[in-house]
Amino acid sequence: MIEVKGVNYTYQPGTIQEKVALRNINLEIPSPSFLCIVGANGSGKSTFARLINGLLIPQVGDVIVDGINTKDEDKLWEIRKNVGLVFQNPDNQIVGMTVEEDIAFGCENLGLPPKEIEERIEFALKAVGMEEYRKYPPYLLSGGQKQRVAIAGVLAMLPKYIVLDEPTTMLDPKGRKEIMEIIKNLYEKEKKTIILITHHMEEAIWAERIIVFFKGEIVAQGNPKEIFSKDELLELWGLNLPLTTRISKCLYERGFNLPHPLLSPEELALWL
Repeated sequence: MIEVKGVNYTYQPGTIQEKVALRNINLEIPSPSFLCIVGANGSGKSTFARLINGLLIPQVGDVIVDGINTKDEDKLWEIRKNVGLVFQNPDNQIVGMTVEEDIAFGCENLGLPPKEIEERIEFALKAVGMEEYRKYPPYLLSGGQKQRVAIAGVLAMLPKYIVLDEPTTMLDPKGRKEIMEIIKNLYEKEKKTIILITHHMEEAIWAERIIVFFKGEIVAQGNPKEIFSKDELLELWGLNLPLTTRISKCLYERGFNLPHPLLSPEELALWL
């Protein structure tokens, strides 16, 4: 479990550029689970991602990963092995000359024997559907393929928690769909704890629980139907309902025989 207790974080405190990013954040993330953190730009989502990975340390409060406090410098490597972080721009994360070299990089830093590294490369490539590209140089890949490689590089280290910080922002609709399918499979089949950070509400539909950030604070949390029922508040927080939710709500309000007004894409497809 990841426990976030009374966390505040401020950039450049005590200076004229001081900016409060997070205020009094309290949250528990059990394992396995699929959590989605949503919020407009500047709401504190990316700061939160770096705090639970140990890249940032809270000035107030504590982040505890499986009983280890991120303030314990001697245990930071242990935390980062268990909490993998995927950034929105894969070019900032890919370091290898080929796909397999990039996936092997993290495993080599763990000091794993060559045979185990090879097994992990095979596992990670299969998990993201990139087996046939293992010898490719990353510059020949599309944006979606690069993001798959970035996810595979994290996955090969066998983290318990995978934090994805707006991983589909730079992708076209097809690439976004492919990455979301991989994320769902990591949760459903590999039993990883997924912490997806996004401002695309369509992606939040798949989560078990949604946390809404606004101006550095948690303003709402609940399952998708609970959050999507707050359409007026979501607009106030700079967010929109997913398209499928807007469609089902409109149909329901016009008297169509839907079971309820907030259908998921699968539910809406079955009804149609």
